[in-house]
Amino acid sequence: MKEDRSLLVITHLSQLLDLVTGFGGFIIPLILWLTQRERVLAMDEHGKSIMNFQISMFIYALICIPLTLVFGLGALGMGIIAVLCVVFPILNAIKVNNGERPSYPLSIDIIK
Repeated sequence: MKEDRSLLVITHLSQLLDLVTGFGGFIIPLILWLTQRERVLAMDEHGKSIMNFQISMFIYALICIPLTLVFGLGALGMGIIAVLCVVFPILNAIKVNNGERPSYPLSIDIIK
């Protein structure tokens, strides 16, 4: 195994593809994680945290849909989710580049 911080940074930043494609922010990190977890040091840990974050944000978005129809609060929730999905991949890419561990708040530990 080798250490490759640049690939870890790219994996975190690839989540931002959601802004362009709508779904690439899940697919590309998943592919990078599955293909590189045996080759790159700490890729398994980072890939799991990214996937847990992406799945958690999707679940929260699904919860916001009926809240929009019933209370109108879902729109606020969707806005917060959108901000989190932009800010935390960037912050964690910076952390990884500096040799720190990534942290995604509100992330449910689905993949262990």
